[in-house]
Amino acid sequence: MKHEAGSKKVMIGRAVSLVWQSSRGLTIANLFLTVIQGLLPLIPLYLMKLLIDSIESAVNGSGTASFRYVGIIIAIMGGVALLSALVKSVAGIVEQTQARVVTDYMQDILHKKSIEVDLAYYEDSKFYDTMHRAQGEAPYRPTSIVNGLIRTVQSSISLLAMVGLLLSFHWIVAVVLVAAAFPGLLVKLKFSKVNWKWQRKRTETERKAWYKHWLLTSVSHAKELRLFCLGEHFRAMYMNLRAILRKEVLGIARRRAASDFGTQAIATVLIYGSLAFIAKQAFDGLITIGGMVMYFQAFQRGLGFLKGLLGSLAGLYEGNLFLSNLFDFLDIKPSVIDPSHPRPFPPYVSEGIVFDHVNFNYSSSSKMVLDDISLKINPGEMLALVGENGSGKTTFVKLLCRLYDPASGSISVDGTSIKDFGLEDHRSNIGVIFQDYAKYHLTVKENISLGDIKHSPDDSLIRQAAETAGAHTMIENLPDGYDTVLGRSFKNGRELSIGEWQKIALARAFIRDAPIIVLDEPTSALDAKAEQTVFEKFRELVQGKTSVIISHRFSTVKMADRIAVMHRGRIIEHGTHRELMAQHGMYNEMYTAQASAYD
Repeated sequence: MKHEAGSKKVMIGRAVSLVWQSSRGLTIANLFLTVIQGLLPLIPLYLMKLLIDSIESAVNGSGTASFRYVGIIIAIMGGVALLSALVKSVAGIVEQTQARVVTDYMQDILHKKSIEVDLAYYEDSKFYDTMHRAQGEAPYRPTSIVNGLIRTVQSSISLLAMVGLLLSFHWIVAVVLVAAAFPGLLVKLKFSKVNWKWQRKRTETERKAWYKHWLLTSVSHAKELRLFCLGEHFRAMYMNLRAILRKEVLGIARRRAASDFGTQAIATVLIYGSLAFIAKQAFDGLITIGGMVMYFQAFQRGLGFLKGLLGSLAGLYEGNLFLSNLFDFLDIKPSVIDPSHPRPFPPYVSEGIVFDHVNFNYSSSSKMVLDDISLKINPGEMLALVGENGSGKTTFVKLLCRLYDPASGSISVDGTSIKDFGLEDHRSNIGVIFQDYAKYHLTVKENISLGDIKHSPDDSLIRQAAETAGAHTMIENLPDGYDTVLGRSFKNGRELSIGEWQKIALARAFIRDAPIIVLDEPTSALDAKAEQTVFEKFRELVQGKTSVIISHRFSTVKMADRIAVMHRGRIIEHGTHRELMAQHGMYNEMYTAQASAYD
């Protein structure tokens, strides 16, 4: 994964493409309204000149204009003002609508990328920095870029109109106009880069502060915070981190404010110098009073349009910098990918699953987690994996599920490498529950049905899976049975015990009619009697299927057809319970130690 800062590649085009894909009609409407808004400001200036000159000539008795003529000019000015207000209101609605549409579209892209990237990325702290920055930019930055481009067009049209008017008066005024706005552009460009560098530098600090906030507010830590009196400790840590961030942000803000004041002082001198020049022309009779008002307003508005144009360009520069945060994330390429010509997964395992000299290490470490693993799991066999914590059992399962690919060696099902199956096809043919199973704050029915959303299981299948997991009686006693919302996140939600949550997770694994079943510490939160009941039903459920179980309870392990003992990433023993006990090796030692604890 790339984490380089400061890519200079222009990314505005990609942002425009994203906005165009999400809202073509709104983009066209926005552009059309922008052109109209760019041209409208010129009309009131000319009408104001006509109005003042008409009144002046009438007062001096040097003209023939009537008050009716003046009234017509005022009416037209009012009509133009109403039209401007209408166009502005419609443009505001279009812009707000587009912002919502693009935000939802970008969030969807982020979600898609989040589930596409390899699981390995979630073990890299730099990935979390990249994702955090992308989440901050995605909701608004592409829309901001496009709106900036549109404002650039609008300001350019209006500015050209004003510059043309000023050039008809005197070229020096047009030059002063540019000189008044240029210093502000330099300040904006400078501090855009300062802010961008600061954000990349402090992303991890912001995430640490957010993590402390989550600790203080999440239900998962509420008990320990109170029991160990940790609330004030984490609160102080949060405030210390926020103080660091606040101090640095305010320091940048103070430096920018000083720079802004300096540029504003220069602009003020030039503006009123221009007013003096225009007034002198009127005083000498070279232009009318209406002309003086028109030219000075043209200068002021032109300065506003120029500042808007330069501000939009600076915003585009800033946007291009910050878009790198978004595209750093979107450009992540997964390494666990679909084959170009996937083969269908077999409906049942007929030849077996083979690990052939498989080696694997996580990207964050060079240490081999699996070291030269060679093992065959026969069709319809239940294989149990045992070993101390960290011996590689769960990693073995993750590779079987193709959440990772081996560093070397191969894994095959019925003689076909699992890399040759489509990812979704391969994973949908494995029913699995990990020891760190998810707790979905949905209804019981939805929780269980998530195990096989491809086939939308009916109520009878959901109930059957719950009975196999030993969860049916518990579910029936809930306030709304299978329609009870679990967890406390939503109204009328019901919290479960750890053992009850585990039964729901087991039911989710059991509902999938897959040829391969994998259970990683599936009953660790159940009592011995409940565990025995589950596994008796599980044996019935997996008849004809190939299954792998990981457990520290040897009463469960004994039920397996064959047992593989893992130690430091290697398989050091395998066989039946009786065979391994007879070898007087590591399995015998672990089994005897656990059995003696019950004496």
